[in-house]
Amino acid sequence: MKIKQFLSVILLLMLSSLVLYGQASEPVFIHTAADSIHRKQNGKASQIIGIALPAAMITYGIISQGDNGIRQIDYHVRNSITQSNGFHFEDYLQFAPAVAAYAMKFGKVQSTHDLLDMTILYGLSNLVAGGITFGTKIEVGRMRPDNSDRQSFPSGHTETAFVAAEFLHQEFKDQSVWISVGGYTAATIVGVARIYHDKHWVSDVVTGAGIGILSTKAVYWVYPYLQKIFKKCDIYDKYDKKHNPDYRQTFIFPGYSNGNLSLTLSKTF
Repeated sequence: MKIKQFLSVILLLMLSSLVLYGQASEPVFIHTAADSIHRKQNGKASQIIGIALPAAMITYGIISQGDNGIRQIDYHVRNSITQSNGFHFEDYLQFAPAVAAYAMKFGKVQSTHDLLDMTILYGLSNLVAGGITFGTKIEVGRMRPDNSDRQSFPSGHTETAFVAAEFLHQEFKDQSVWISVGGYTAATIVGVARIYHDKHWVSDVVTGAGIGILSTKAVYWVYPYLQKIFKKCDIYDKYDKKHNPDYRQTFIFPGYSNGNLSLTLSKTF
């Protein structure tokens, strides 16, 4: 029974890769008005589900703060598997979906945004998700399963991995559903590895995944408005450089690593 509970966690994380593919699997060609209406309805349903799932995952983690059945799942899962302190491959795997996104971009695969937009979106997503995760770790102070420190909730590795997976999905969802499946599979393995290596409870991982997905989606929603602000400041006009020899490009790139937030200023002369 305990093994089944552990497997159910894996399936829960993998669900996040399935409900977000509605847009990618919809037909490209619309032949009738009825088809168009049906497509729009499916698109709205996918968006609602895409928000509801990560929100539910975060809620799951919040509920786990009490002494209840959900918290007991944490203990049951930990007791049902053999923990390992071996090589922590998830330290590197958490960035794999983002690396894949840039590799495809440099390989001339069509993405939703250009390279500069992609970089800013990925940086902002990590800044938002990382800030939420780091602040929650400090505020909650949950002890890790291995008793190493009180920064267990939520899982930072899992949050970073799911930011990268959602970033990959947002940029290449129109190319192939398997790109998104690959990204979310890698992120799921990261979450499972954190449990297996005795660094996090199940609820830590589920919550980290929810934060990563929802934060990235939120950044993609608000980014068009930020672009308008950048353009007004002549910071984001990509065509001025070609037509104006005196063009100067400046942008700020946010980052988050090991609990540290940073801002990098870049200026093209």
